[in-house]
This record gives sequence, structure tokens and C-alpha cells, in this order.
Amino acid sequence: FYSGDLQASEAVAKHTLFAGDKPVVFIDTAGCGFEEKQEGGGISNAEEANAMLQHLATYLQQMAGESDGKISFSIGIISPYRHQVAWLKEQVLSHPQLQAFLPNTTVNTIDSFQGQERDIVYISLTRSNADNVIGFLSEIRRMNVAMTRARNKLVVIGDSATIAQFPFYADFIEYVEQAGGYMSAWELMGD
Repeated sequence: FYSGDLQASEAVAKHTLFAGDKPVVFIDTAGCGFEEKQEGGGISNAEEANAMLQHLATYLQQMAGESDGKISFSIGIISPYRHQVAWLKEQVLSHPQLQAFLPNTTVNTIDSFQGQERDIVYISLTRSNADNVIGFLSEIRRMNVAMTRARNKLVVIGDSATIAQFPFYADFIEYVEQAGGYMSAWELMGD
């Protein structure tokens, strides 16, 4: 976003929530059949949301294991689409592995997160279609707001086949691959 002009302080640049953790992860849903749905003027992607929450639950279990069960942090779950946010809120409230973290978890739109930060931020890009239409995702300043809300951990989930047609997302995915944080959603489907 800032052409390399913004640099983290050496004191925090390598800080992660536990040893061996990756500070940024991209979960690629390409080829998984997680197609977006358009209903009543809104867009959602239930399969993507479910995969994201499965990853979050697994990550929280891993964190608890690394810290002897004593974890205190905030979680933000973000999507640019209100229908996706509504689906995510409903799923978070009913997910048995996330119940203990509800007091520290916020689920909302990108615009609602402006000016806020969370220790862990998950972003559901939602868009997955054969026409490579990305809607709000083309507003890079909004993505700047979303991606810069994370203090320690950023996880983005989306369909690379849909979004990588746009240089910003292609560059982001390449960056995450080079940082060792790329994974396919197929890996989650085996869990």
C-alpha cells in the first residue's frame, strides 16, 4: 500500500503470537466449488465462511496448546459484504469451538473496522465467480483498511482464480507465497 515507505519497528517486526507462527496467511479457495451466492441484492459465500471459521478454530486450538491454555487476545472477522457478515455472525455464535472467544471477537464490515485494530484479523473476500467480478474488492483503499487492522496475525481467504486477475491481489498472493503463508482450502477440507 505504501510502496515500501512504511516499515515496522525492529522491536515488533518479527513479533508473532507463538513461535513458528506465520504473521500472514492466504487460504485459496480456487477449485473448491465455493461459489458466491447473490440473494436480495447481497452477496455471500457460505462455504468460504465455514472454511474460514474451521481454520480459526484450529488456529485457536493450536495457540492454546502453545500457551498452556492461557490466551488473551482480540479477534476481528471482516468482510466487505453485509450478507457475508450476517452469515459469519450467525456461524460464530453457534460454533462450539469459538464460544470461549466470543467476548473478544468482533464480526463486521470493512468500513465498520476503520480506526480499530485486533490482534488477529480474518478477512473473507467472498467473491468467487467465473466472470472474475470482484465488486467492492476493487476499492484498494478499503482493502488497505481491512488488511491493516491486524496487530499480529492476518488471515485472508478468497478465490485466487477470481481475484488474481487484478494486479493488487496477484501481488498480495505472490507476497504471501514467498513468506510461506499460502495454503489451499483443500487442506482444510481434509480436517
